[in-house]
Amino acid sequence: MKIWKKNLIAAAVLVTVCAGIYVNWLYTTGQSAETLTQTLDSEKVMGEDLDLSEDMSAVLTGDESLSTADDYFAAVRLSRQQARDDAIHLLQEAAAYDGGSKEAEASRDLEDIVETALSEAQIESLVIAKGYADCVAYMSGDGISVAVAAPEGGLQQQDVAVIADVVMSQSPYTLDSIRVVEVK
Repeated sequence: MKIWKKNLIAAAVLVTVCAGIYVNWLYTTGQSAETLTQTLDSEKVMGEDLDLSEDMSAVLTGDESLSTADDYFAAVRLSRQQARDDAIHLLQEAAAYDGGSKEAEASRDLEDIVETALSEAQIESLVIAKGYADCVAYMSGDGISVAVAAPEGGLQQQDVAVIADVVMSQSPYTLDSIRVVEVK
């Protein structure tokens, strides 16, 4: 009796796995398969010039197609997350493709991305906790940009001082490398 149950469970698992493989095959049929060398530019990924700000430049310059501040903040967050996801994916592919010789460097780069994301999230949360409607922080190698929803009378000097204080307490940036942008 127990052998029959074990065989039934094994058969059910086998059928489930086979069904999953079949569905995966159906899904991927017709899609062109690219090799890793076609999709991976290791010089760009592992080079010192990995710059995620290129995707953000259009958004941070105040794209007129965004109608409200809420749209702006949502677009910035989405663009920032997509850039990070792409960078993480490329770093993981590079580490796997390289066979581990640059795995430590890729691991450090991944840790830097995670640390930056956590710092930005902390800064955004603290600025919102200070009474501002919304905020997006974006760290780069040369400084940090903090976009804040404009309060009723616009950003005043004391508002900028509060935001700069939050940034300096949560990051290694000094006052001269902090940019506060008012989003109307």
